[in-house]
Amino acid sequence: MDSPSVRLDDVDRRILDELTRDGRQSVTTVAQKVHVSRAHAYSRINRLQDEGVISRYSAVVDPLRAGLRASAYVTLKLRQHSWREMRDRLSAIPEVHHIGLVGGNYDVILLVRALDNVDLRRVVFDVLQSIPGILDTQTTLIFEDLDTR
Repeated sequence: MDSPSVRLDDVDRRILDELTRDGRQSVTTVAQKVHVSRAHAYSRINRLQDEGVISRYSAVVDPLRAGLRASAYVTLKLRQHSWREMRDRLSAIPEVHHIGLVGGNYDVILLVRALDNVDLRRVVFDVLQSIPGILDTQTTLIFEDLDTR
C-alpha cells in the first residue's frame, strides 16, 4: 500500500503551497506567485497530478456555515485484522469527514461532523458502535476549529 515518494524541488513545493491555499486559482496566477512561466507551471502541475502528488481538488467547507454544529474526534479500537473491511464501511458514513489509521492506544481516529449533539450521539452510538469489529469508541468534542491552511 506504500507509494514511492516523488522527488520534489523548491518550485514543486511552492506550487503545492499555492494550490493548497487556493486550488481554484489559475495556472497564470500560480506561475506569477511562484515566479515561473505559465508553461512551466502548467507542466509542473500536470506532472504533480500524473505522479499522484496532487490526487484531487476539493472545497474547504466551513462546518458551522454548512449547518454542522457538532464536531468530534472519535477514536476506535478494532478487532485485530479488521482494518481493510472497516475502512470501506467507515468511508460510507456521510458524517465521517476524515479517517486515520494510527498507532497508540487506539487504532483509528475519525473526524465526525453532525447537525447537532443529538445527531452526533446517533452517529457514535447507533452507527459506529453497531459495526461488528469495533470494540471501543472514545469521543472528544471539538469546541473550535482552526483551519491552518
